[in-house]
Amino acid sequence: MIVALIDSGLGLLPTSAWLRKLRPDVDLLLQLDPEGAPWGPKPENWVVERVVDAARTSVRSGADVIVLPCNTASVTALEHVRVEVGPGVPVIGTVPAIKPAAAVCRSVAVWATAATTASRYQADLIAEFGGDANVVGVACHGLADAIDRGDLVAARAAITIAAEQTPRDVHGVVLGCTHYPLVIDSIMAALPDGVRLFDSAQAVAAQTIRRMDALGRPSTGNGEVRVLNSGRPGELPASAAAFESGRILGAQG
Repeated sequence: MIVALIDSGLGLLPTSAWLRKLRPDVDLLLQLDPEGAPWGPKPENWVVERVVDAARTSVRSGADVIVLPCNTASVTALEHVRVEVGPGVPVIGTVPAIKPAAAVCRSVAVWATAATTASRYQADLIAEFGGDANVVGVACHGLADAIDRGDLVAARAAITIAAEQTPRDVHGVVLGCTHYPLVIDSIMAALPDGVRLFDSAQAVAAQTIRRMDALGRPSTGNGEVRVLNSGRPGELPASAAAFESGRILGAQG
């Protein structure tokens, strides 16, 4: 059983690491796109083509299940990927955890990239899933880029600024970019005591396992982790070793 995960950068690490923890026997194919990263500011059609091409490569490489642990890829290309690979290959997307946060918190901040914060996509999610909670967006300028570089000093600086822009009475913070769980300890340290954090990596990993098991195929593998960088065999970037999730997946600095 091979699970392919597709993202432009290190945002695939949290979900991949959860899959490794929950099902260490499953083989993982990690597809990063250093030549095209970041995807967020790119034109929608360009992103669709890039993600669909990575999905084709996944299927050619034997993937049984495809995961898009990236908000940009999910909102722009999820349905295109499903059409491309057909019903025999489950495709799991990622949605920020606004619904569970709004269900238990009266005031919620969604931390995301500047592009996502300003997007119709996030506005629609808040309108659909925000319920009676007061939900606001907080743009975390430069945080995802700092994480991709493995620059923890710059990441902490970006977190400090985002925390200053977050309402003081907030009860929950949704990590609306899949990179952000990699620095969850620094985020927690920057927020007032008692603020709850919500991210979707574990839930996406659990859903992936459910879809994988529903295929009814033998799932025992070697626990192999293969990496493709813009379609070519390679390794996780050295910056991945700055994070526990990257080290779990074999990254070396």
